[in-house]
Amino acid sequence: MAKPSTARRARVAATTASTQDYLAAIYDLGGSGKPVIGARLAKHMSVSAPAVTEAMHRMARGGYVKVGHGKELTLTPKGREIAEVMARRHRLLERWLTDTLGLNWTDAHEEAHRLEHALSPRVEDRLAEMLGMPSTCPHGNPIPGMARPPRVEPFPLAQAKEGATVVVERITEEAEADKKLLEYLWRNEVRPGRRLKIVEVAPWAGTITAGGDGPTIALGLPAAAKIWVYRPTDA
Repeated sequence: MAKPSTARRARVAATTASTQDYLAAIYDLGGSGKPVIGARLAKHMSVSAPAVTEAMHRMARGGYVKVGHGKELTLTPKGREIAEVMARRHRLLERWLTDTLGLNWTDAHEEAHRLEHALSPRVEDRLAEMLGMPSTCPHGNPIPGMARPPRVEPFPLAQAKEGATVVVERITEEAEADKKLLEYLWRNEVRPGRRLKIVEVAPWAGTITAGGDGPTIALGLPAAAKIWVYRPTDA
């Protein structure tokens, strides 16, 4: 995706904030590699399952989403272009809020969600220029319309083997929605680029423990599945 066109931005402006939020959430959850279904969407957005069902029926009629086999939700081209504009705005705002204003991850994520609907195209473009056209948000998620980050082969931290060394690629948007998890990762310096040495994998306890360049941390496997890592070339 290149920088959003005037026509695309006009289509975004014509949709409601609620529609924008749902489309952005489907886009974010799709980055995990797992099917997006109503239950995941409801949990991610902290809304009821009936509310999601009603919204998806409405958005399917509007041509924004498709409901497929097993009730899997996918974005149509029309829905995806709106979702990408919202992701771009959200992730640019997070970068500004952390890098320039000094907010922590949790506060930046919450403030970006409040501000993204009010951001004008002119301010969006100026913000990107002022920040130096960053390729990712502070959590490592790619910013649509920017140069792609260096190519790696990421996988969920939950799949790392005991004794392996990995590097954090990104904290997924699904993890960002979990305020306590995000705060825990911030306090323990789990940031993109940090090297982790896998000390223990304990499937019977449902945990993975990692050390390395910073505090040793223990995570439940469901939480570790929301953190993507890759193997460094010098490991």
